[in-house]
Amino acid sequence: MSLWGTKDSVYSDGTIAVSGTTVTGTGTTFNTSGLISEGDVITVGAGATYGEAVVSSVTSATAIVLKTKGGVDPVGTVPAGATYTINQEPQSTILDSNWSSTQVYGVDTTEQGVANAASGDARKYAPPHAGWVGITTYNDQHGNLRVKHEVLVASSSISGDAEDALFPNS
Repeated sequence: MSLWGTKDSVYSDGTIAVSGTTVTGTGTTFNTSGLISEGDVITVGAGATYGEAVVSSVTSATAIVLKTKGGVDPVGTVPAGATYTINQEPQSTILDSNWSSTQVYGVDTTEQGVANAASGDARKYAPPHAGWVGITTYNDQHGNLRVKHEVLVASSSISGDAEDALFPNS
């Protein structure tokens, strides 16, 4: 995979369990030719509940090995039945602890346009450019939602849809 991929959602069939650096799938076909590659990022649980990790290798239709993060298991133990998404987001956001409170999204041009046309809190999520966008949210001292954006890679060629709840297409 290149340093900056173009697919927000590469694969997400079935469910998984994680033990150490081993991902075990149920109803998966991880080894389908060309879908999942070393360096792709797996987001485990809805909204990254369990975290994210980098794929080291795909060993079978139901097994993936993850890279360790400083010698530590990347997401810990995850019970069977967890949802997940595999995408091509930048690895640097996973392996660098400075990004621990930031979610990274692949935002295509349609999603950016819809976000710019939104109102209220939905408008606050509108990124300044399509591409790989880091978003951090917090509430200020008055309880108001604040949203910070950082466009990591401006790109109009992002495809896939892993985040339609935050960035809908219409």
